[in-house]
Amino acid sequence: MANAKTDVAAPGALLPESWVVRETIRASGDTVTLVLEPQSESSYRPYRPGQFNMLYQFGIGESAISISGDAEQPGRLVHTIHDAGAVTHALCQSGLGDIVGVRGPFGSDWGIQSQRGKDIVIVAGGIGVAPVRPIIYHVIRHRADYNNVALLMGARRPRDLLFGDEVEAWREHDIEVGITVDTAGLAWTGAIGFVTTMIRRATFDPDMTAAFVCGPEIMMRFTAEEFIRLGVPASAIVVSMERNMQCAVGLCGHCQFGPEFVCVDGPVFPWPRVKSLMAIREL
Repeated sequence: MANAKTDVAAPGALLPESWVVRETIRASGDTVTLVLEPQSESSYRPYRPGQFNMLYQFGIGESAISISGDAEQPGRLVHTIHDAGAVTHALCQSGLGDIVGVRGPFGSDWGIQSQRGKDIVIVAGGIGVAPVRPIIYHVIRHRADYNNVALLMGARRPRDLLFGDEVEAWREHDIEVGITVDTAGLAWTGAIGFVTTMIRRATFDPDMTAAFVCGPEIMMRFTAEEFIRLGVPASAIVVSMERNMQCAVGLCGHCQFGPEFVCVDGPVFPWPRVKSLMAIREL
C-alpha cells in the first residue's frame, strides 16, 4: 500500500489548477457528484483508489474530497461531495462550465491491487460509499483476479443512499450487494439496522479476506471488531479516516491524529495502526 509523503514541490501540490465542471449529478438531497475535466492536459495526474484531492472554490476556500471515479478512466476527475459547510455548499452549487481549483492527488490508497486472489468485503456507511467506489470500479475491470466480492452499504434513511442507479449494474458483475438503513417509512422493503449486522451474512473466507471500511468512526470501529470476531486478521482490515485537512502535505498540522497526519500518512490506514487511537474520545 502506497504511503509516501507528497512532494511539496510536485505540480499541483501547493497551487490549485483550473478544472471545468462538465457534469453535475444529484446523488441525494444534500450530495452532488461533480465530473471535472482539466483546462490543460498537463493538469491531469494519475491517482490510485482511495486518494483525495483538495478542491478549491475560488473566493471561498478549499476542502479535501475523496476521488469517487474510475482510476483507470484517465482525463477526468469525479468527486462526490456532501453539502456540509461553506466550501462544500459552494462546490455543490457548481454549474456546467464553472471553474473549480484542484490540488492533488494526495495520500495513501486502498491497496486493492495487492489483494488479488482474495475475497473482498467492502463496508461503507453514508458518504463513505464515495471513497470505496473506485475499489468497485477496479474489481469490475479485473473481476477474474478476485474471488467472492461483497459490498455492504448503510445509510440513515433510504433517501440518503448513494449511487442507487449503479448498484444493480454492480450486481451484474457477480458482486454481492447488501443495503440497510437505520430508519425508514412503510414504503421501504429493504433491511433496517446497522450495517455491521450484515457482515456475518456475507460470503467470504476469513483467512483469505481483505476488508475495506469507510464511514463514521464509531461504525468503522464496530465493523473492524466484527470482522475480527469472525476470524478476519486485523492486518487484513483497512479503514479510511477523515480529518480537517487544510494543506494536504503535512505542514499545517490540522489533521494530526495522534502521531499520524491523515493527509500524508492516510487517509487509508491498516486497522492495527489506528485501533488504539480510535478508542480515544475526541482525538
